[in-house]
Amino acid sequence: MLQNIYQPHEEHSKDARIKNMEEYHALMNEANTDYEGFWAKYANEKIDWFKPFDKVLDESNAPFYRWFDGGKLNVAHQCVDRHLDSRKNKAAIIFEGDNGDQRILTYRELAYEVNKTANMFKNQFDIKKGDRVVLYMPMIPEAAISMLACAKIGAIHSVVFGGFSAEALKDRIIDAEAKLVVTSDGAFRKGSPYMLKPVVDDALKSGCECVKAVCVVERNGEDIHWEDGRDYSYNELIKNESPVCDAEPMDSEDPLFLLYTSGSTGKPKGVQHSSAGYILWAQMTMEWVFDLKENDTYWCTADVGWITGHTYIVYGPLAAGATTIMFEGVPTFPDAGRCWKMVEEYQVNQFYTAPTAIRLLHKMGADEPKKYNLSSLRTLGTVGEPIDPAAWKWYYDEIGNGKCAIVDTYWQTETGGHMISPLPGATPIKPACATFPLPGIMAEIIDENGEPTPIGEKGFMCITKPWPSMIRDIWNDSDRFVKSYFGDCKKDGKPVYFTGDGAMIDEDGYITITGRTDDVINVSGHRMGTAEVEAAVKKHASVAAVAVVGKPHEIKGEGIFAYVVLKTDDNVAIEALAKEINNVIKQEIGAIAVCDDIVFVPDLPKTRSGKIMRRILRSIAKGEEITQDTSTLEDPSIVKTIESIVNSCTI
Repeated sequence: MLQNIYQPHEEHSKDARIKNMEEYHALMNEANTDYEGFWAKYANEKIDWFKPFDKVLDESNAPFYRWFDGGKLNVAHQCVDRHLDSRKNKAAIIFEGDNGDQRILTYRELAYEVNKTANMFKNQFDIKKGDRVVLYMPMIPEAAISMLACAKIGAIHSVVFGGFSAEALKDRIIDAEAKLVVTSDGAFRKGSPYMLKPVVDDALKSGCECVKAVCVVERNGEDIHWEDGRDYSYNELIKNESPVCDAEPMDSEDPLFLLYTSGSTGKPKGVQHSSAGYILWAQMTMEWVFDLKENDTYWCTADVGWITGHTYIVYGPLAAGATTIMFEGVPTFPDAGRCWKMVEEYQVNQFYTAPTAIRLLHKMGADEPKKYNLSSLRTLGTVGEPIDPAAWKWYYDEIGNGKCAIVDTYWQTETGGHMISPLPGATPIKPACATFPLPGIMAEIIDENGEPTPIGEKGFMCITKPWPSMIRDIWNDSDRFVKSYFGDCKKDGKPVYFTGDGAMIDEDGYITITGRTDDVINVSGHRMGTAEVEAAVKKHASVAAVAVVGKPHEIKGEGIFAYVVLKTDDNVAIEALAKEINNVIKQEIGAIAVCDDIVFVPDLPKTRSGKIMRRILRSIAKGEEITQDTSTLEDPSIVKTIESIVNSCTI
């Protein structure tokens, strides 16, 4: 029976959107009984359609599913314009800068800014429906405004995380064939300015002929290079634009955005999301998972460069008519009480962050929460990776004072929104457990034959029916889309969506995610493809071969561990070389991908066919006993050699 269960609090359940497990099961039964009718009901209820849809789900070209065919809408209208009758003076975005800057945009003010920016994109840069716009932005309101402005005119935006390198930015610009880059001179971090525009300059030096202009938000006032005929000031151009702009009617399946994510092969994947299905699920999960109320203030600490920032800072909260906080800084500056000070000041009701941040805040300021009034909090969320029991308990006891629901959300860039999560007013919670699929999501754990796995045994985490917010394609690579997501698992003989994660189910039906099954490392909740990191390391002139694996990390969840084979080991300064390799990674990808550990080895464990046995390397990095069969290796003795080196000289 159920053990170590935290029941929902009565005061939260009585007015929650989903009040108990009976209501949850009723919704699941409704979806099972009439799947298309279930989604049609919510699509009609939640979306302000310009033209109603004709068909709920078209599976004729699976896995290229189409939802709400024939319908027309505009996502910026759904997020901003439709609220102006009833919420025009309500705060839409609260901005808190790293340096203490504060700015509040009401829905009316946000509408004006979005319209002016949309007109600027059209009039100054000739951006049309279907054009791609890359946003390389800090966490400032103009990032959200630019995303919504693209949606308003039907342009497809692709936000690139502001910590990525010039090379990583360049790759994404070229793949998307972006016509315009929107960036900032820089921003502030830990009290000091940092620069973004110079990274854009480096990225555009060659190979980006598709880019016709760069639009620069002047945020931190530092001197930057201005390229005549290419670079323009956002701040100056916006002054002359009209605050009136008609929303472009978009087909339900028209792309809303591309977001590049690392995979198990080197080239990042341009995940393509549609308009109607994505915004529907973004809004529904905001309402269900966070139990959002009209007067709530909601704060997600993510960055808009990741899917969490897209769905749960910008699109989801605004579609739901919420007040959403955008925070430019880091949780521990100027001290580990920064987040709790903001919760008190803004009376935050929902707080959504990564386990990495929770562990860091606990380590650096375990007693800080006691200094602040956190009684406004009702729901606490986690995202990006499974939360460990110790972090969960501190979060529950010290931040939530034992009264807040913790929603440990499981989802991906490709899913668009939450897939598995507790419901704050309904779900009895087991710490560090994802719990149950959300209503309408058919999540199952199956084996290689498509059969349900026995209780307590690991299997493949799959979604066995299409859902509205799912990835539609990989930009310019449909074959990779099919192979990446529908090539590994089948049920009843038909391919189903495989998340790439392992999972298991317990005797009470609770789902626990056990981690990636492919060569992807989860660093602070962000997926880094091993092949992408290895490709960067190989660009160092001294490197002959490299294998990268994940290793448990106290704060980040997983750190990156690299085994490097050098072309020559004559007079090599190991520590200096390790720093050089990490500098190459910073240049090629960004600081987020640097290796925590680098060891130099004479060779890698390879089969006779040349395949690197990364499972063995993972075990060595973790200090585990080697249980894998090494007899098939080209040189079985290399395993003991590597073990000895790791035990003696990890850098």
